[in-house]
Amino acid sequence: MKRREVIKKIAAAARRQEAEWILAREGANHTVYTLNGVVVPIPRHNELGEIFSVDIFKECECVLGKGWWKK
Repeated sequence: MKRREVIKKIAAAARRQEAEWILAREGANHTVYTLNGVVVPIPRHNELGEIFSVDIFKECECVLGKGWWKK
C-alpha cells in the first residue's frame, strides 16, 4: 500500500469519527501525526507493504475502533 493511501485512509476515518488527525512534525525518517493525542509515526517509504500498513492501522485502533480499516 502506498504511503499517501495510508495517510488518506486514516484521515478519512478520523473525519468520520470526528477525531483530530494533525501533522505533528516532519522528522528525518518519519512523518509524525497525532490522532487525538496518540502519536502515529509513518515512515517516508513510498511503498509500505500490506503487513506494515496494518501495523500502522492497529496503532490507531484505540481511537478509531478495533478493525476499523477492514470496513
